[in-house]
Amino acid sequence: MSELMAARSLTTRPVVTLGGDAVAQIKDTVFDAEAGRITGFTLSGRGLLSGPLRQSLPWSAVHALGHDAVVIRDRRELADTATVVARREAAQGRVLGARVLTDAGADVGTVLDVVVEGGDSGRVVGFRVAASKDLAPGSRRRRRQVYVPRGETLAVSGRALVLPADAVRHVVGGLAELAALTGGGPGRRGGPEHGEGPLS
Repeated sequence: MSELMAARSLTTRPVVTLGGDAVAQIKDTVFDAEAGRITGFTLSGRGLLSGPLRQSLPWSAVHALGHDAVVIRDRRELADTATVVARREAAQGRVLGARVLTDAGADVGTVLDVVVEGGDSGRVVGFRVAASKDLAPGSRRRRRQVYVPRGETLAVSGRALVLPADAVRHVVGGLAELAALTGGGPGRRGGPEHGEGPLS
């Protein structure tokens, strides 16, 4: 089983070749909402003062998404950023901060992060959500964060995720429980229109 990890935890993770050369670090994750997969990463240079790179990393070039690094075969597999992120579609694919609703109109909460499967699949398995008052009663401070499996009938846009009404039965409290539901390994860290774009 592959480890589950939060997409936000991938930021600043080094990109390393199979030969051991650190070539960049992750700046942002590009997500295809319709397919439910990571399509690549935008990159920045290594080091505190390094800026964004003109090249990005398409998912097809990823050898493995690991706990401590993203491994690629060779630095020549980096691609022009425009081929990884289509600007028009990028605005539609942003999901952080989107409302989560059921198809019956119930408020589930707000997306805090996207949970991805490590290894070589790039599969998005769920979302970390700040639960709504209806889902987790209590003050805003005490309201908990929950994990919602992606499911098969999910509609995703830049403003909302729409789940089937019965999906709230599958809301869980942690990555280990989400892993049990989705077939992924336990996570260690991290925490309508279809489009493709950076998560944040």
